[in-house]
Amino acid sequence: AGGCFWGVEGVFSHVKGVVLAKSGYAGGPKGRRVGYEDVSTGTTGFAEAVAVTYDPRQVSYGTLLRVFFSVITDPTTLNYQGPDHGAQYRSALFPLNGEQDRAARAYLVQLGRSGLWEGPIVTRLERFTGFQDADDYHQNFLSKNPRHPYILRWDMPKLAALKTMFPALYRDRPSA
Repeated sequence: AGGCFWGVEGVFSHVKGVVLAKSGYAGGPKGRRVGYEDVSTGTTGFAEAVAVTYDPRQVSYGTLLRVFFSVITDPTTLNYQGPDHGAQYRSALFPLNGEQDRAARAYLVQLGRSGLWEGPIVTRLERFTGFQDADDYHQNFLSKNPRHPYILRWDMPKLAALKTMFPALYRDRPSA
């Protein structure tokens, strides 16, 4: 979770080795079904999130973390990213196994010690309780709507940063 899922998905879908980036919701109570209107209230415990399926032979979890913290999310803003405010826009990681959990914890410690950020790192490491897909119109929103005002202002600069900062990882065509 790193703010509005349109940009998170849009960036990850252009990373070589990412097989699928899917917009949805994570972080809320296990078994509870929600939709965009519910999550938008900021009271459900869910965050807009992106499930990233990747080929570890092509890109590592650590590299995905580097991309996430370099071009997608500001780890010092609590419950907001850019123009979007509320707990549903928090910066959070949901490791799926012990290896990912250890890597994420180490990365957050490293970020905190790096001195790159003025404020403290507030990105949360949360227990994975499941993922729910967002409605179809939210999927591949950046690639389907590249001229949308929100995409132009907030997400295209992230995609440009990916291409500039990680040229070896960038691919022109997004994953399916």
